[in-house]
Amino acid sequence: MANYEFPTEIIDLPSKGKVYPQGHPLSKGTIEIKYMTAKEEDILASQNLIRKGVVLDKLFESVVVQEGVQTGDILIGDKNAILLATRILGYGAQYDVEVNDPFTGEAQKVAIDLSKIQIKEVNESLLNSENKYEFDLPTAKKKIKFKLLTHKDEKDIQAEIQAMQRLSKDKDGAGAEVSTRLRYMIQDVDGNTDRGFINNYVKNNLLARDTRAFRNYVAQISPDLDLKFNFTSDITGDTEALDIPLGAGFFYPSEWLLNPTS
Repeated sequence: MANYEFPTEIIDLPSKGKVYPQGHPLSKGTIEIKYMTAKEEDILASQNLIRKGVVLDKLFESVVVQEGVQTGDILIGDKNAILLATRILGYGAQYDVEVNDPFTGEAQKVAIDLSKIQIKEVNESLLNSENKYEFDLPTAKKKIKFKLLTHKDEKDIQAEIQAMQRLSKDKDGAGAEVSTRLRYMIQDVDGNTDRGFINNYVKNNLLARDTRAFRNYVAQISPDLDLKFNFTSDITGDTEALDIPLGAGFFYPSEWLLNPTS
């Protein structure tokens, strides 16, 4: 382990290292990250990075100090765990945020304890060090082979979507995101690995029923955090598990939001 001039922490990965090749620095299931310093706060305060939508990516790449690790290789679920740990180490576990009450539709302020977030339970026996998986499409009766997405994949997907936005009238990119992610995940359709064939199949032949079944299966085997919290309505007293909103405020203390130039 390298010696750094700044404090570091070793955290557990949701994948437990099972998706990385034997001998890979992350195959042991942990990663070393640094505490945020002024350098990382400069990243968070960069209006240019915020406008480009890459501020959290740059933060993530800055805090990973594990020797021999390329951040692009890190699985998305493991990346989420790194960002969560970075937030807690930097600003504490309390996350004050406003959400919509699902029972009344009214906005309500809540304080979420990020330290209570747990690793999602998945069938670890299905994971492998090659990050290659198979799924039988229930309606089309075809076998596909796919991978779980990495940080590099996510960056490439966002770059492709943004490029399509510039070239089309679909400015929000909503019509392309699902199919683009599927194209990056699927590596083989019934033995055919040609990218042109796969791209065309996903866009024009992959049935909605099969897409839903496939995405459900991927969710079942993808190592990640259980990013939900128990919400209690101030008005009705009813409770419901809601997704933790990971918007701009997740990494910005409340005083930053009130006075971002301070």
